[in-house]
Amino acid sequence: MNPLFSLQNQGMSIDGQPILRDISVTIKRGEKVALLGASGAGKTSLLRLLYPQQAEHAALLPQHGGLVELLSVYQNIFMGALDRVATPAALWNLVRPLPEHRRAVQQLCVELGLEEKLWHSLDQLSGGQRQRVTLGRALYRCKDIFLGDEPVSAVDPLQAQLLLERVLEQHPTAVVSLHNRHLALTYFNRIVVMSNGRIVADQPAHSLTQTDLDRFYQEASQEADTATSL
Repeated sequence: MNPLFSLQNQGMSIDGQPILRDISVTIKRGEKVALLGASGAGKTSLLRLLYPQQAEHAALLPQHGGLVELLSVYQNIFMGALDRVATPAALWNLVRPLPEHRRAVQQLCVELGLEEKLWHSLDQLSGGQRQRVTLGRALYRCKDIFLGDEPVSAVDPLQAQLLLERVLEQHPTAVVSLHNRHLALTYFNRIVVMSNGRIVADQPAHSLTQTDLDRFYQEASQEADTATSL
C-alpha cells in the first residue's frame, strides 16, 4: 500500500532562515500520529509540508484558524462544506441557512458545547470557544485525513480529551501537533518528536513512556541552550 505522505530529506527555509532540516517521514493510511516538541520545534512547518500531498482528502486545522469575525458560529462551521455545496446555495445560506446544513451544524455544535452560541458572531466568543468553532469547521469538511495544529490547546483537559476522541473517531488517519504528552501517549499509535527543525524520535506510542518524552524535551532544551551560547 502506497503511503499517504512521504518526505525524504526535505527542508524548509523562510527568508533564508532554515526552519526544517533533513526531514524524512512516511505516514500510512490508518495511522494516528502525534507531533511533539517545544514551541518553534518545527511542528507547524511539518504540517504545512504534508498538507499539499493530500489537500483534496484532508481537513487542515491551522493554529490560527482563519475564522471570519463578523459571521456567526453556524456560518463559520458551514464554510467547511463549501467544496461540496454549489456556489448559489452557499451564498443563499448566508441569508437563509439551508435546512439540511442547519440541522447538521446544530448537532455538531451540541457535541462541541457551542449550541447556545450558534448564531453569535465570532467577536463575542472566548478563545476556547473560537478554537472549538475552528475544530467544528474542520470536522464539517468530512474528510478521511485530519491534520491539526494544536487543536485542543485552549480548552480544559477533560474537554480536550473528549474533543480529541471525537476527531480521531471520525478520521481514519490523523497527524496532530500537541503539547500535552499524556494525550499523545493515550490516543495515538505513533509519536514523532521534533527539536530545532529536525525529527529526533519517531516511535510507536506503546514503546514510549512519559519519562522518555520528558528526556527528549530536556535534551532539546539543552541543545537550544548550547546553540544560544555559541
